[in-house]
Amino acid sequence: MAISKKEVEHVAWLARLFLTEEEKERFTKQLSEILDHAGKIARLDTSKVPPTSHVLPLKNVFRDDKTRFSLPREEALSNAPKKEQGAFVVPKII
Repeated sequence: MAISKKEVEHVAWLARLFLTEEEKERFTKQLSEILDHAGKIARLDTSKVPPTSHVLPLKNVFRDDKTRFSLPREEALSNAPKKEQGAFVVPKII
């Protein structure tokens, strides 16, 4: 499928792009090649190819939750610039 220079100019106008004559010629050629290649791919017989969502097999990378000891509250708040009633005080966002 070939694309014409007039179509490239129209798309450039829609995108509010200013193209030089050299760019129009180059994009006309490149877009025609891209559409030709897409046409070749579209003509491939894929009726015997099963549908797939990933090329590589995926495994669950999550681990089971395990309870662990954490810092005591006093130690976690020890470097906080502001604290109140055992919690961090942060600036109001809304």
